[in-house]
Amino acid sequence: MSVIRVGSVGLGGISSGVHLPGISRSPDLALTAVCDINPARLQERGEQYRIPENRRFTDYHDLVACPDVDAVDISTPNNVHQEIALAAVRAGKPYGCEKPVTMDAAEARTLAEATKSAGVKSMIYFSYRYKAAARYLRSLVAGGRFGHIHHVNMQYYQAWGLAEADCSLVWRYVKSIAASGALGDLGCHGLDLVSFVTGQRYTKVAAHLDTIIHERRLPDGSGRGPVDVDDFSNILCEMTDGISASFQISRFAYGRGNYQRMEVYGEHGALVYHLDRIPGVDELEICDASTGKKYVPVEIPEEFRVDQMQAFADLLNGTDDGLNADIDDGVVNEILLDGILKAAEEQRWVTL
Repeated sequence: MSVIRVGSVGLGGISSGVHLPGISRSPDLALTAVCDINPARLQERGEQYRIPENRRFTDYHDLVACPDVDAVDISTPNNVHQEIALAAVRAGKPYGCEKPVTMDAAEARTLAEATKSAGVKSMIYFSYRYKAAARYLRSLVAGGRFGHIHHVNMQYYQAWGLAEADCSLVWRYVKSIAASGALGDLGCHGLDLVSFVTGQRYTKVAAHLDTIIHERRLPDGSGRGPVDVDDFSNILCEMTDGISASFQISRFAYGRGNYQRMEVYGEHGALVYHLDRIPGVDELEICDASTGKKYVPVEIPEEFRVDQMQAFADLLNGTDDGLNADIDDGVVNEILLDGILKAAEEQRWVTL
């Protein structure tokens, strides 16, 4: 393929903010069809991206079957990720899917088996793999400059869960749709990112998850409904190569937009990755003998600047850098999420 025709399913926030603009920027992708169960949103995005009426669908089956679609982009709520991806697989079409890829590890394994049997390519959108500071950090760790890595501490904080934000009971607060709360929404990103930058996998987990606001107003104004997912998660992990990792994940971090901080401590130095300390900016600091053992901001080389949706195009065209997450990474992440939920429920360490 040269220009790949993409059909996008689910036109909400992440699609409108990341996927559709990214597809439009790429010289190797063309948005040819869209799908959403919300007719007004479907109409708005269809007009915005000049999609003909006959390629605006309310049923994803019609989009997958459309002859003008070569690849399927999935940005729906979590509970329908698997079925849409399976439909793409059965049609022999590659797919890119938002995270978490499925509701649990069993669903992810089923999708992985089908994907491999059909021989189609897949990409799971762990977006922070495409932050230049994170990629540069990964390169520095792999190069051995900081020696053996002992500890990694990761924070991922947002504020939209706070009572004063008055968010309604959107699908991210409903277990039957989201599977988990802040853990699956934010935590899965942080967990993947730490594994990505260290090159190590998780072996054992312990966790504390809880809910702060137990009821929220219903979106239609008809009353209030229960929140049955976590508002925050604190996680301890053992990783291969002797790394001890910790995570603090919350939607209740006052004043935070999309804030991340990762501290990596090695035997010869340390690195600190920031996202959104300055709104929208990713940064990296290093500390070792060359900096006088002071934390110093570093300039990120241009080679580490990568666009997520262009990476999807490169994957499909066979020119990718090998650093994208695929369905196998999605399975690993789901096993980890399941293990964390079990560890929190049973209040014990869980071996993965």
